[in-house]
Amino acid sequence: MHDRPHKISDAERLNRLRLIRSDNVGPRTFASLLRHFGDAASALDRLPDLARRGGASGPGRICSEADAAAELAACEKFGVDLIAPDEAHYPPRLATIDDAPPLLGTRGALETLTRPIIAIVGSRNASGAGLKFAGTLARDLGDAGFIVISGLARGIDQAAHRATVASGTVAVLAGGHDRIYPPEHTDLLTALLDQGAAISEMPLGHVPRARDFPRRNRLISGASLGVVIVEAAHRSGSLITARMAAEQGREVFAVPGSPIDPRAAGTNDLIKQGATLVTEAADVINAVAPIMERPIMLSAREDDDPLDFSTGAPDRNRIIDLLGPTPISLDDLIRMADVSPAVARAVLLELELAGKLERHGGGLVSMI
Repeated sequence: MHDRPHKISDAERLNRLRLIRSDNVGPRTFASLLRHFGDAASALDRLPDLARRGGASGPGRICSEADAAAELAACEKFGVDLIAPDEAHYPPRLATIDDAPPLLGTRGALETLTRPIIAIVGSRNASGAGLKFAGTLARDLGDAGFIVISGLARGIDQAAHRATVASGTVAVLAGGHDRIYPPEHTDLLTALLDQGAAISEMPLGHVPRARDFPRRNRLISGASLGVVIVEAAHRSGSLITARMAAEQGREVFAVPGSPIDPRAAGTNDLIKQGATLVTEAADVINAVAPIMERPIMLSAREDDDPLDFSTGAPDRNRIIDLLGPTPISLDDLIRMADVSPAVARAVLLELELAGKLERHGGGLVSMI
């Protein structure tokens, strides 16, 4: 385990909240800014200038001290702790992904977040057999000492949570802690908080939208040793979770199903692509045992590299000219523009803060 010695100060927590709640600051940008400027207050001071250099038309909205203080107060009233990746109860594996939430809203028995976690996800309109298998698998994993994490959705997710209310389960919410989706799972959430936890990166009051679910899925896979897909049709959200798990270096497991059941098409495809076939909990436990013995490393992340804001107009213009609506990899951009990685990263960060750049998975970027 990497050391997580300290709690951050109240002032730093407030400033980090202001930074992540400001316009055009996502988790990756946040990490780059914090690393470059040393603390959130210094990064906040530089936001307007950097956005202007990126070509922002007007000053972007920076979250005010009053708004951040109000959110912290509301969290406290609701029993939500906002914790940073370098603090004690932050899920250790989640802290290693390159877009880890800078502040994670957590509720419940927080010690469960640092135990070994396995994700179980699958179809919302699951078959009876799929639901039964998800429950049995979850219960067996719980009995073996694992915490089961899922997305509190209908179908497979809720079956996995229900089977592990007593042993400990973590629900990852797509909206704020007070905006549970689907609403009929509010009772399930209340029940699981006793021995388990709920986590969200969204502010209180945030009603989940379609685009929030893929964002949420990266937390499900990121916090876990591996992800088990129980049932998934060809174009299902669970396959997005499987893809994110693979990108994050997590184990991907799939439960085989009948070739004539469309709900098994996605999982059978995953097995063809090299996912580990699962018919019982032992398959999962044996595969993750060696990983659990290795220390959790903070991987060398792309945003660990330095930023160089001293770039002149010619370099900046070459980078901007190479960008368009089609995603291009950072490495190609650096090579074609013939600039240092530190310069390219700085220009991309400025464009992002100006609301002109979109980041995609796998290090790809495009202009909005």
